[in-house]
Amino acid sequence: MKIQIRLQKIIAQKKYVVLTYVAFALIASILSLAGRKRTFDQSGIQHTKYNNYVIFKSSFYHLKEGKDLYVLYPQEHWDLYKYTPTFSALFGALAALPDWVGLNVWNLLNALLFVLAIYYLPFFNDYKKGLILAVCLIELMTSMQNSQSNALMAGLIILAVGLLEKDKYLWATLCVVFSIYIKLFGIVGLALFLLYPKKLKLTLYSLAWAVVLFAVPLIFVSWQQYAGLMQSYLSLLSHDHAASYGYSVMGWLNSWFGYADSKNMVVLAGAIIFMLPFCKVKNYTSHTFRLLMLASVLVWVVIFNHKAESPTFVIAIAGVALWFTHGEKNIVNITLFALAFIFASLSPTDIFPRFVREEFVKPYCLKAVPCIFIWGKIMYDLLTSKPSMASKPLHIENEKE
Repeated sequence: MKIQIRLQKIIAQKKYVVLTYVAFALIASILSLAGRKRTFDQSGIQHTKYNNYVIFKSSFYHLKEGKDLYVLYPQEHWDLYKYTPTFSALFGALAALPDWVGLNVWNLLNALLFVLAIYYLPFFNDYKKGLILAVCLIELMTSMQNSQSNALMAGLIILAVGLLEKDKYLWATLCVVFSIYIKLFGIVGLALFLLYPKKLKLTLYSLAWAVVLFAVPLIFVSWQQYAGLMQSYLSLLSHDHAASYGYSVMGWLNSWFGYADSKNMVVLAGAIIFMLPFCKVKNYTSHTFRLLMLASVLVWVVIFNHKAESPTFVIAIAGVALWFTHGEKNIVNITLFALAFIFASLSPTDIFPRFVREEFVKPYCLKAVPCIFIWGKIMYDLLTSKPSMASKPLHIENEKE
C-alpha cells in the first residue's frame, strides 16, 4: 500500500514525469546514434539506425537543390520521403546541426510537445495526466527509436483541443493545420472544430495558416519547381495507397477474413461512422463528449491508415489512454484497455518472444485489433450519450478532483 501511494505521488508530480520523458528521449537518441549501420533491402547498402531522421534531414537539402523529394536516394537513406515540401523546409532548422545534436533535439521536441499537450488539457488533474503519460511511454519510446514524427502529430492534435478549450483559436488552428502539413491524416483533426463556437473565425484562421505554411517552401524553390513537387507528392500518395494494409482495419479484415476489396470503401464506412456523433449537437457542451471525440480522432487516424506501423500507435494509445482514464472502470473497459496495452504497447518488446511476434502478432494484425474494438466502444459511448451530459461550459481551466 505504501509503495502504491508513493508511486501515485510520483506520477502526480510534473517534474518527475517531464524528467522521465526527457531521459527516454535522450536514451532513444543515444541508442540510435550508437547502433550499427544495417541494410534494409537486397542492395547491401548500409544505413544508420536513425534512418528516418536522415530522410527528413536529406529532404531539406534536396529541396534547396531543386531535386525531386519523392524519389529514392539509396546512397543517402533507405525508403522514400513521404511528407510535404513544407515539412522539408521547416526541417532545415535541424538539418544544419550535427546528427548527434539534431537527433536529440528532434526526439526531445516530439517528447516534450506531447507532454505539454497532455498537461494543457483541462479535463484531468495532474495525477490522471501523469497516468496517461505513463501509459503512453512505451509507445513513445517505440516511435522515438525509429526517429518518427508520430508523437509530434499526437501532441499537436491534443494541444489544439487544449487551446480550443481555453478559447485560443489562433494557436489551436495552427496546431491542426501544421499537423496536416506533416502527415496528411492530420486533416481529420479539423472535425474537432465543429464542437466549438465561432466557426467562422476557426475557418478563417485555418485558411490563413494553410496559406502561410503552403508558402514556406517558396523560400527555396520557384513556383514552377513547387508545382512539380506537389504533382510528384500526389503521385506518391496515390501509388502508396495500394502498397499495403498496415496495422489497420483493412489489415485486420484482410488477415482475419480474407477481405481484399476496395480500401476506399472501408475508409468511407469508417468516416461515416466517425461523423455520426456530430449529429448530437446538444452534447457539444459536455466536456466528456468533447474528450471522447478527441479520443475518437486519435484512434481513427491510426486504425484507418493503411500505412500504420508499430511506431504510429503512440497516437492511437494516446486516444485509448484519454478514453480509459476519464471513463467508467467497468469490466468491458478494463478488459479492452488491458488488451490494448498488452498487444499494442508490449507486443513489439522482448516481453513477447520473437516467434510469437512473427507468427501471430504481425500476421494477424494483433497490435491493431484491441484499438479497433476500443474505437467501436468509443463510438457506442458517444452515440448513447444523453443530452443531460451537457452540463459543463466549453472553456474550463481545470477539473478539481
